[in-house]
Amino acid sequence: MAKSNSTKKVNPIVAYIRSTRAEMRRVRWPTLEQGWMMTQIVLVVTFAMAVFLGVLDFSFGWLLGRVIAGEVLFMLVGAVVAIGLIGTVYLLGQAEEV
Repeated sequence: MAKSNSTKKVNPIVAYIRSTRAEMRRVRWPTLEQGWMMTQIVLVVTFAMAVFLGVLDFSFGWLLGRVIAGEVLFMLVGAVVAIGLIGTVYLLGQAEEV
């Protein structure tokens, strides 16, 4: 008895490649102008975040240096900053639960 072609198993790798090609045909690719605009946005946001995080790093490093040096005023400021950060993280965690 001959086997029918309808029961033939499809290779999963071939099926994956075919479905991927079909999906890629449906993609609406951005124009060159849109791509350049999105690239500029990414570069600006990346630069802004780098500056922001650099300022934070410098500030906390400077504050920690003063705390290690034993300056009482900076120890108090460091404690207030730490409590504020812990409180903010706690409140954000509570907001996510609601």
